Amino acid sequence: MDKFRIRGGNPIKGRVSISGAKNSALPCMAAAILTPETVTLHNLPYVRDIITMRRLLEDIGAHVLTPELRTHKISAANVELMAAPYELVKTMRASVLALGPLVARFGKARVSLPGGCAIGARPIDLHLAALEKMGAEVFLEAGDVVARSPEDGLVGAEISFDKISVTGTENLMMAATLARGTTTIHNAAREPEVRDLAELLNKMGARVRGAGTPTIQIEGVEGLGGAEHTIIPDRIETGTFIVAAAITKGELEIRDCNPEHCNRIIGKLREVGVEIEEVNQSTLQARCGARGLHASDLMTEPYPAFPTDMQAQFMTLMTQANGRSTITETIFENRFMHASELQRMGARIQVTHDKAIVDGPAKLIGARVQASDLRASASLVLAGLVADGETLIDRVYHIDRGYEKIETKLKEVGADIERVRDSVTAPLSTQPQESL
Repeated sequence: MDKFRIRGGNPIKGRVSISGAKNSALPCMAAAILTPETVTLHNLPYVRDIITMRRLLEDIGAHVLTPELRTHKISAANVELMAAPYELVKTMRASVLALGPLVARFGKARVSLPGGCAIGARPIDLHLAALEKMGAEVFLEAGDVVARSPEDGLVGAEISFDKISVTGTENLMMAATLARGTTTIHNAAREPEVRDLAELLNKMGARVRGAGTPTIQIEGVEGLGGAEHTIIPDRIETGTFIVAAAITKGELEIRDCNPEHCNRIIGKLREVGVEIEEVNQSTLQARCGARGLHASDLMTEPYPAFPTDMQAQFMTLMTQANGRSTITETIFENRFMHASELQRMGARIQVTHDKAIVDGPAKLIGARVQASDLRASASLVLAGLVADGETLIDRVYHIDRGYEKIETKLKEVGADIERVRDSVTAPLSTQPQESL
């Protein structure tokens, strides 16, 4: 298993470019199942979740070529298997996004119950109940979700989510594009990634309106065509690098981002003493303010509020702030697992149920720690950057799921960080393939 070795104390300074958003790229890749024509996606991040989704597409019979490292040309013309196997789904929850497109286009689908980070229960009941409202027969068989549409296909329906679900919104939005009639999703997720998927679907010939609002309306069409689309920048990676600049008392020019998608993140970080300048529509300048960091309470909530995916990074930042912060996690019940690892490095954190109380500033000392999930990995990297001595982070395959070569990016701006590879671990291939 690969590890990160970090020697803290270096302020990071320079320029860093943000990769494409994997949480947008994954549903956009799944959307290619909806058409026999080629869908070309640009700015895909080179991370393990993208590789897993590519394997899933290839396993069901799609043809995926990479003429350039971050471009995929996906042709689902010859899909033969309407199933996402357990071996892939267990490693990545987003595999469930194949369910809606498969049942919409082919009338049947079998997808194993999803896995991924162990940050709490994320049931797919909302997806399944909505498909049933659209006329599908849905049942559980040997650990798989099996869905079958009526002979004449799915039908439009009024769908109200009891709880906001990003993947639920995306799955149903894709399924509805080929349904007969109009589907309306109430209490829909409003994330930029949902809007990005809707933009791709409309390029393919779908009729999606209202993406980015609580109500999305999809008018079904008989068929979809090919399209070319560029994935939006990763707002969570953007926020992570802002925190990296502030916590090390460095300064970063963050390029190829979208500040509009990070409004609540930027606002909260400014509130605690981080200076963030919007240079232009795709560039930020971030540094710790002259008065240092001060504590502030935080509650995670669905977009456009502060995202749960930035909670762990914010907690690490608060270990270096003056005063007491109370962080309330409302999305996932197990998303404080990084707190115990930060405590081992000297952080003063008390966790009770959905709240973590952080007292700062704390002197962090390098230690051997273990990542429990994707964003927890990022929080431990940030702690290692500011800790005295050497930090060794185990199980960094979690961070490889969603951050593209984070150790390389940090090293290029002055961090003392390296990947320690196990002898049995082979590097990922970076060779582009022949174009269609």
